[in-house]
Amino acid sequence: MSATIHDVAKAAGVSSSTVSRIINNKGGISAKTRDRVLEIMRKLDYVPNDTARSFANGSTSAIALVIDVIETRSFSNNFFNNSVFGIETVAHENGFNLIITNGRMQKGNITSADKLVFGKKVDGIILPNSLLDHAFIEKMNKIQFPYVVLGDPRTLDADNSWVDINNVQGGALAVHHLVKKGYKNIAFLSSGSKEIFNQDRITGYSRALHELGLPVLDERICHCNSTVENGLNAMSQMFQADTPPDAVICSDFYLAVGALRAARQNGLPVPEAFGIISFDNTPVTELSEPAITTVDIDTFGLGEQAASILIQKIEDKDMSSRQILLSTKIVERESTKRNQRRQDGE
Repeated sequence: MSATIHDVAKAAGVSSSTVSRIINNKGGISAKTRDRVLEIMRKLDYVPNDTARSFANGSTSAIALVIDVIETRSFSNNFFNNSVFGIETVAHENGFNLIITNGRMQKGNITSADKLVFGKKVDGIILPNSLLDHAFIEKMNKIQFPYVVLGDPRTLDADNSWVDINNVQGGALAVHHLVKKGYKNIAFLSSGSKEIFNQDRITGYSRALHELGLPVLDERICHCNSTVENGLNAMSQMFQADTPPDAVICSDFYLAVGALRAARQNGLPVPEAFGIISFDNTPVTELSEPAITTVDIDTFGLGEQAASILIQKIEDKDMSSRQILLSTKIVERESTKRNQRRQDGE
């Protein structure tokens, strides 16, 4: 039979309430008594009853991350895995459990997130901006329930806490890197036109081209579903233009691999005749032949910052909202390492 709080109290020669105060990090206990009780807890293999603690202090010691379960690729991509790792790391360090739940509507027009929040199953929640629901946000604001948004929630009117990648900066960095390498006719393959992160990347791309005196052409921007085949087809079609692109920026590695295959099929050696940059710094981009230059986004830091802000909001209900943009950087690989003599001759 497992040890109880009463067993610990008896062995330590203190009251059960004293043990409870130590478990819940309450003050008024001497260091000597605290150390003695903790040592006895270890010897007895005592594990605190989280349910009982939640009744006592009003905390569940759990936070939730809402995801789109219908999008199966979410579970296998680098962005998701690293962000969850960042969230879980911070949650664990602060004594919170992480619950991952589906944000899609269930029967009765209710979601798992509704059940967790309004059923008082969690102390706070992290929401991706792609699954934001105005009615849900309003209800959480009304009861002052702590939440943080992953991504820029610019569709919301309320003052919110959020963490996002500086995708405008990422799009601009990619253009400047390619132009520095001697590329001038730069295309953009986007994985969608509705997503804010894609809109921001194209904004950065367009601004940088304008600043450098290069044309921003609609026919060099293509929105398509994120598959290798779509990347191949879109790039192959662009190669038929009177002035075809000599480089491309891709929203993710699926489109980048497709663009790489299109270049090969059209007899364009990479990087000498055609350059490729991809967002999404994954093992695929590193192991491709040639390896693909990437715009590195700190997905671990994204989750880490979101969880840190959320836990601060849980502990301080009056904390003001915080907004954080994480910087990007270029990780140069062979797909843009043009021969220097070729650059000098252009």
